[in-house]
Amino acid sequence: MTQIFSPRSAQKAPRLKISQPEAGFSYHRDLFEDLVDSALAHAKKLGASDASAEASEGCGLSVSVRKGELESVERNRDKSLGITVYVGKKRGNAATSDFSKAAIAQTVKAAYDIARFTAEDETSGLPDERDIARDHPALDLFHPWVITSEEAARLALQCEAAAMGTSRLITNSEGAGVSAQQSHFFSAHSKGFRGGYASSRHSISVAPIAGKGSQMQRDAWYSSMRDATELARPEAVGRYAAERALARLKSRKIPTTECPVLFESPVAAGLLGGFVQAISGGALYRKNTFLADSLGKLVFPKHIDIAEDPHLLKGKGSAPFDGEGVKTSARKVVDAGRVAGYFLSTYSARKLGMRTTGNAGGSHNLTLTSRQTRAGDDLDAMLRKLGRGLFVTELMGQGVNYVTGDYSRGATGFWVENGQIAFPVEEITIAGNLRDMLKGIQAVGADTYNFGAKTVGSILVNRMKVAGS
Repeated sequence: MTQIFSPRSAQKAPRLKISQPEAGFSYHRDLFEDLVDSALAHAKKLGASDASAEASEGCGLSVSVRKGELESVERNRDKSLGITVYVGKKRGNAATSDFSKAAIAQTVKAAYDIARFTAEDETSGLPDERDIARDHPALDLFHPWVITSEEAARLALQCEAAAMGTSRLITNSEGAGVSAQQSHFFSAHSKGFRGGYASSRHSISVAPIAGKGSQMQRDAWYSSMRDATELARPEAVGRYAAERALARLKSRKIPTTECPVLFESPVAAGLLGGFVQAISGGALYRKNTFLADSLGKLVFPKHIDIAEDPHLLKGKGSAPFDGEGVKTSARKVVDAGRVAGYFLSTYSARKLGMRTTGNAGGSHNLTLTSRQTRAGDDLDAMLRKLGRGLFVTELMGQGVNYVTGDYSRGATGFWVENGQIAFPVEEITIAGNLRDMLKGIQAVGADTYNFGAKTVGSILVNRMKVAGS
């Protein structure tokens, strides 16, 4: 029997120990406030009916190594001031990376001129005052990691060395990397919104290769957190990535068939992402989605719920307000299988005759759960529920048509017999329709994994087409 290990084994490994240094920004928030206020004042002087502006800065370090040697060191630092100007129902926007008074005045003038000569759009404009965020909860999103390139390289080398040392069958590497990124911004608009905050995101990753020649198999793993003290140790990331690559050795093709499909938890987050895209404002008002007019309708089985919580401390999708300064709040997106809410910005909400949901810029910390899931429904239990079928651990390509829901993607994974992994499989395509796949979710595992702003366990879909040899 081929062994595959749960992602949670890497998540639960001892954490990386680091010190907590100070931030390394070049600009202070006070300056950002002055820049934004200056831009808004200039827009008003020119005759704008409304305006919004945002000043931001980002900086970081990315180091990569390969086969025990330093490959690249990249430092990034960027800044920007963006201005959006409204002249009645006409809208224009422009941006600059030059913070001088002359450059800001020119940028505001450019946005104003664009607005003057743009066609009117009755749905354009700033958010309604009732929707604007007045209180901004502190969400613990900023944990700067001032690390030298030498220290980052050392961690990356440790990660890769752990992968290479797992087995003599690990024969090569596509490299390992360490990234430390942080940013901050301040935004305001003429409807009274003012706010901004700093945030950080750090990661360790590696991609080892197992086997030789035509039998080579590659896999990868990473750890990503806002707080670097919560990153998995580089050795744990390396070993787990190697174990995944080793598990794929001696992969086979399988005959074309129809069978149940179990999506590993990191891959299952993609199904949740597909659903989000299908009920997001742009797709809805353009009617470019198979889930148009789905509010209140049964899209999932009745045991499925999806919750959104923008205020999770340290959450990768947390935000006290959205990209328009609209307040965010916890809510049910799917309740007992029925769509309870869309993902709308002010513009898309007006297009639909609805109210913004505070999702300008995307979703916030989504969690998909099943009311049937029990604490013991780990990966082994989910494989037993699968019984005989395909366990998918990686998907390739972008074969999803959101207008029709048609779904077809390349896949690799494992064939399962009698609830146990029998052998790895490759060069297959799984196909179906997202509408049927969502309705066909039989079970959700307790092996939850956080992938960006989405948290979900492994997902068992009752039946899909599998194209093989």
